Amino acid sequence: MALPMTTTQLKPADYLKKILNARVYDVATESAFEPAKILSRRLHNKVLLKREDQQPVFSFKLRGAYNKLAQLTPEQLKKGVICASAGNHAQGVALGASKLGARAVIVMPTTTPQVKIDAVRGLGGEVLLVGDSYSDAYNHAVTLEKKQGLTFVHPFDDPDVIAGQGTIAMEMLRQHQGPLDAVFVAIGGGGLISGVANYIKAVRPEVKVIGVQMNDSDAMIQSVNAKKRVNLADVGLFSDGTAVKLVGEETFRITRNLVDEYMTVDTDSVCAAIKDIFVDTRSIVEPAGALAVAAIKQYVAKHKTKGQTYAAILCGANMNFDRLRFVAERADVGEEKEALFAVTIPEERGSFKRFLELIGNLPGGPRNVTEFNYRMSDSDQAHVFLGLTTSAKGESTKITVNFNKHKFKALDLTHDELAKEHIRHMVGGHSSLSQDERLLRFVFPERPGALLKFLSLMRPGWNISLFHYRNQGADYGRILVGLQVPAQDDKAFAKFLDTLGYPHIEETHNPVYKLFLRQ
Repeated sequence: MALPMTTTQLKPADYLKKILNARVYDVATESAFEPAKILSRRLHNKVLLKREDQQPVFSFKLRGAYNKLAQLTPEQLKKGVICASAGNHAQGVALGASKLGARAVIVMPTTTPQVKIDAVRGLGGEVLLVGDSYSDAYNHAVTLEKKQGLTFVHPFDDPDVIAGQGTIAMEMLRQHQGPLDAVFVAIGGGGLISGVANYIKAVRPEVKVIGVQMNDSDAMIQSVNAKKRVNLADVGLFSDGTAVKLVGEETFRITRNLVDEYMTVDTDSVCAAIKDIFVDTRSIVEPAGALAVAAIKQYVAKHKTKGQTYAAILCGANMNFDRLRFVAERADVGEEKEALFAVTIPEERGSFKRFLELIGNLPGGPRNVTEFNYRMSDSDQAHVFLGLTTSAKGESTKITVNFNKHKFKALDLTHDELAKEHIRHMVGGHSSLSQDERLLRFVFPERPGALLKFLSLMRPGWNISLFHYRNQGADYGRILVGLQVPAQDDKAFAKFLDTLGYPHIEETHNPVYKLFLRQ
């Protein structure tokens, strides 16, 4: 689809004028531009957050959408508007159309989080779910535009939309007139960075504009490198707000001319950035909203900068609540505050205890066990999925070397996607070796030595046949343990449980245990 306004390419001076005259404040607010104090101290650089997550639709997108709608004629508004969007632009169009009394048809990919779909409907938009990506939804919207005589409101490839997004940069430079070394901006189709770059390069050209994309959705970076727009065959969907297969013609032209640098970030680093933002603001942004912070951390680590001032645009907070489980799981790995290992332990008396004592004496100080999954499957060896806290990047390699040095064969899984996504949840199953097994759920206090106390009080003849633990961030850990206890030891086992004093429930007769774990 061609650009809707003119065949003449707009110059930076034209965009500056359009940004200064953009109509956005009928629906948008001037969002806060505030320091991330905790993150700044940790990075030894000043990090400023532009809080577009606090807009009425929890995203910057209403700026560009409304500015476009405000330029339409009464006749166009009467016929109605249509857009394709992964969610945030859709909310902006729906809100703007409602404000101006126009019908709004919104075509969204089927992968759009439910929270965004519900929000669009709540604003009066007519939602159609089509395809797996923005590009699929876009093609359908263009067809409907012609059939029904609607006006298409492009989410990024439109000068009026770009100008509306540029008002963010206008606010930033007004709110912070001190040193500013770089502004980090997430890129999907390129509308936000096109508006921001046009304003910053016109007013303060010394400030770097750095574009950020997911490593599995980097259409703009590939296009800039190829010097032509590249249509990706597929895009990652974790950051659904930036999952665009083909960037805009106008946004590509602007971006390749005005943006200083580009970076990619991965899923784990974005999860860690979501956590960083929460720690500083007590707000939860969506993945796209955290791209800029993830990039700042990566930039500082690479260039070893100190005393610089960096700005990150938190472009959205339309997070699907169910996704928080995944984010929490991966945040510590992304920050490398957790390392994951597969460790082989001899199936012999005292080996578990000896292994835990080694963990307590690893170089770098005491480490908490964050995950410990094991199921007996071999008469000679036990294979354990282990998570440990770390304090610095690269520690997992050193820990692996230390395990191997002490005759515990170890494999570093910290960056293994299969292990992080699936295998950690699959340790278990039937075991032909687990005779006399009793299954118990325990509540352990989350403190060093709790597991060692458990092992120390056990009779030497009892064997651990199953162990499943994952730190959930609470004061108490919930642990599932299989113990091989002969029937004649029932009294001794009851005394052991009483002496241990940890709350517990026996699950030996649970039908789920019989189905999935007991031979």
